[in-house]
Amino acid sequence: MSAGHTHSHGTATGQHRKRLVLVLVITLSVVGIQIVGGLVSGSLALLADSGHMLTDATGVAIALIASTLAARPATKARTYGLQRAEILAAMANALLLGGLAIWVIVEAIGRWNDPPEVATGLMLAVAVAGACANLASLLILRAGQHESLNVRGAYLEVLGDLIGSAAVIAAGIVIATTGYTRADVIASIAIGLFILPRAWPLLRDVLSILLEATPKGLDLDKVRDHIREVPGVLDVHDLHAWTITSGVAALSAHVVLDEECIDQRRPGDVLDALDECLGEHFSMEHCTFQLEPAGHRSHESARHN
Repeated sequence: MSAGHTHSHGTATGQHRKRLVLVLVITLSVVGIQIVGGLVSGSLALLADSGHMLTDATGVAIALIASTLAARPATKARTYGLQRAEILAAMANALLLGGLAIWVIVEAIGRWNDPPEVATGLMLAVAVAGACANLASLLILRAGQHESLNVRGAYLEVLGDLIGSAAVIAAGIVIATTGYTRADVIASIAIGLFILPRAWPLLRDVLSILLEATPKGLDLDKVRDHIREVPGVLDVHDLHAWTITSGVAALSAHVVLDEECIDQRRPGDVLDALDECLGEHFSMEHCTFQLEPAGHRSHESARHN
């Protein structure tokens, strides 16, 4: 005896497409300015910041493409559609972010003994423009960063850019006032060290989803207790919960009903109560339950829990 509920599969990233598009336009505009400014001024820190922003732009573009793919309808071959494309995009973004940080650090170390001359006026002007753009992007993305991994990834990268721009500004001021050109190298290393640890939490969350770990904040013991409290339910086993993509969690379980519930043909009432209970207490909108009589478990695989 099986039953399930099907719900809308709209993704969190898809709900913030306009924000991502606006941030992409802002970011690409600043990247062009920073690349030119970095090459002309000779500032590695400025080039590092432009490289980071280019990674931001790439990540946002990937997220937008992935959210478009994720919105495509499910098929017989792909029953969840392409919603996992968003998670793969977030993984690519995290890897790009980490790779960039390592490149910046290695390049900066290579310049330590022979730091080039830097045109501080241009360096400062471009860095200030970048900081203003980053601040605007942060405000745009702030509302969606807790709902989507891709929006969160973009938010973290823009935050890193803002701090990177601040480091470039500080380096420019030091060089302009003291002539200490290694300040540019120090700022570059600082940017790389700031970026690197921020790539790991994003990658960790992506891997957690791909390995179908229990969604963050969901206590399966409490879920089990709530299911057992529903009238007509004797027990629950084979309980699983996972995340399909950002904002879309799923749960499945085998629910054992008492004989009276089955004899009175009330499984439908139990199913409605289970759906209402998990939706109200745990915000689980995609739940699938197998309703079964006592003793049925002996026919199931020993791997069930």
